[in-house]
Amino acid sequence: MAAKPFHLAWFLQGSSVQAWGEQWTGHIGTSWQQPDLFLDMARSLERACFDYILLEDSSYVGESFGGSTEIYLKNAIAVPRQDPSVVAALMTQVTSKIGIVPTFGTYAYHPYLLARLVATLDQVSGGRIGWNAVTGSSDFAAMNFGMQGMPEHDTRYDMADEYMDVVRKLWGSWEPGAIVADRQNGILVDHTKVHGVNFQGKYFSTRGPLNSGPAPQGQPVIAQAGGSPRGRKFAAAHAETIVVNAKGVEAMRAYREDVHKHMKAAGRDPSQCKVLFLINPIIGDTEADALERKKQRQCLADRHIEQRLAHFGKVTNIDFGQFDLDKPLPDHVTTNGHQLNLEQFRAMAKGRSIRQTMASFNAVDLSIELCGTCESVAARMGEVMAEVGGDGFLFSMPNVNRRTLAEIEDGLIPALQDRGLVRKAYEHKHFRDNLLAF
Repeated sequence: MAAKPFHLAWFLQGSSVQAWGEQWTGHIGTSWQQPDLFLDMARSLERACFDYILLEDSSYVGESFGGSTEIYLKNAIAVPRQDPSVVAALMTQVTSKIGIVPTFGTYAYHPYLLARLVATLDQVSGGRIGWNAVTGSSDFAAMNFGMQGMPEHDTRYDMADEYMDVVRKLWGSWEPGAIVADRQNGILVDHTKVHGVNFQGKYFSTRGPLNSGPAPQGQPVIAQAGGSPRGRKFAAAHAETIVVNAKGVEAMRAYREDVHKHMKAAGRDPSQCKVLFLINPIIGDTEADALERKKQRQCLADRHIEQRLAHFGKVTNIDFGQFDLDKPLPDHVTTNGHQLNLEQFRAMAKGRSIRQTMASFNAVDLSIELCGTCESVAARMGEVMAEVGGDGFLFSMPNVNRRTLAEIEDGLIPALQDRGLVRKAYEHKHFRDNLLAF
């Protein structure tokens, strides 16, 4: 019996400069403003027939460690960040099949502006755009947009539910066939097929219709990363692909089953949403070579505990610099940011100090351990996906370089293709159709 194929995507950190100073990164510290590396990456992953590239983003300079921006700026931790819409647009112009999924926060864009921007990207890409819909988590980010801080965690999702309703109405304000381009009668658009929205909700209002015209896909593919119980309900209601960092096969399977339960409750067919699990494979010419590379990577992470805590604090809104790192994290500490991350940290702690917990908080493996030759890693990916039930993997290599891309495109992907585990060619023209092809 032939193996069931699964989907592949890549979770791309928002700037190539964060890899500066590491091996195989060239002069990225001075050349990062021109996104040549990311454009090469888009070409490479399209040759490898990946479903999509997700461009992660944040809209502020971190200062969640010691109340200072120093550690973030000195070490290029999530800064600089270029606008993902620009990078996404450039990626679409050097590719023709792969999906491109920029991140935009619902707190940062009025629904009309977001709907128009994403529809335009879908047009210029020929129907290959997705939107990673995030509600935001940082008060610093909120302040950059004139807010006092972020709304409470679950309230943000209530607002995002309404936001999704608005943008869908805006994308739907142009009926299929509205553009007739009738030269003989001098009619470009059939005005009877373009409608106002006139939305007035609790949080948002807009008149519409969009003036950008229709998106080739009707609307973009919606990506989400709901981890908390409220986030999962939101993802189940709206997402067509979900990003998950679940630890181990049982947790992966449980997450997928839980999301499917929520999707059915929302009246959706679970097959219409692909759940992809984060992985960080380490590939060597031999098993011993791969293990040595993993050891080196873990040693590097262990030498940068404060930097890792700074990054962790950025997503959880916790200033770990205020605590004694050689004592446990106080029980009273909570977050209005990424709740699942803090939950996983506490589960790992078991009475240990913050420093010890972060050291054991695996910086190398994500959902599962993948370390070995191309053949052994491909085999393990197939085994895990068979146990979980689907739907694929999202590569999250911390600092991308061209060597890593070559190992994936020319090493791992052929090994997966030979096993019938991933596609060898795109089935369709549009992103959504490829995502739902199997």
